Amino acid sequence: MFKKYLEYLYKRTVELNEKNIISQLEINPEAKYLDLGCNDGLETIKRARVIQPKDIYGIEIIRKQAKKAEKRDINVWIGDLNKKWEYPNNYFDVITANQVIEHVSDIDHFITEIKRVLKKGGYAIISTENGSSWHNIFASIMGWQIFSLTNICFKQGGIGNPLGLHRSGKISRSISSLTHKTIFNYCGLKETLEVYDFRVVSYLGSGYHPFFPNLGKFDARHAHYLSIKGIKK
Repeated sequence: MFKKYLEYLYKRTVELNEKNIISQLEINPEAKYLDLGCNDGLETIKRARVIQPKDIYGIEIIRKQAKKAEKRDINVWIGDLNKKWEYPNNYFDVITANQVIEHVSDIDHFITEIKRVLKKGGYAIISTENGSSWHNIFASIMGWQIFSLTNICFKQGGIGNPLGLHRSGKISRSISSLTHKTIFNYCGLKETLEVYDFRVVSYLGSGYHPFFPNLGKFDARHAHYLSIKGIKK
C-alpha cells in the first residue's frame, strides 16, 4: 500500500510539474521553439500545441530517442548540451528545459548558451528538482544524501540514502547525462538566472513529498519540482 502511495505521489507530481510548464507558455505563431533534452519529443509536441510555433527544435544526446522525436517533425540536433550548440545568436523565441539542468556538468555554459540563442524579449522555462523540498531537508537532517542527489555514481544508484530510488541498480556508464551534478535550492535557481540578466516573471512549485502533491503550488520553496520563467532583457 505504501509503495503504491509513493508511486501515486511521483506520478501526480510529474503531471503537475508539466502543467506548471504549460501554464507559463504563450501563444506565438511566429515563434521558433527549442526544447532542451527533448527525449522522444512527446512532451515537446504537447507544449508546442500551446505555443503554436512556426518551427520546433530539440536537442537530445541519446540518438535512439532523438530519432523518435524527429518522426514527430521536430528538428533535432543530436548533441551534448555541455558543448556549444549549433544554433546562431538570437534565434529562438521560446526555450524549455525540464529536468535537464541538474544533469549538465557546466551550469555557466548552459545558461550562457540559453541566453546566446534566445532573442531579446524571448523567454526560457527551466524546471528542476528542489534541494529545499521537505523530503530533501529530512534526508539532510538524517545525515543521508538528499534524494535529488543520490544518482551520482555509475556503480550504484541511490548512493548515501537507504530510501533512494534505484538504490540497488547501476547507471549506464555510456550516458553520463543520467547522473545528477547540480541541485538548486529555491533562491539559488532564481539568482542564477538573474545574474545572467534574465527577468524572472513566474516561479511555480509542484509536489510536496510526503504530503499531497497539490500543496506544492502554495509553497514553491519546499515543493519537489521548481519551474521558473525568465525573460531575456
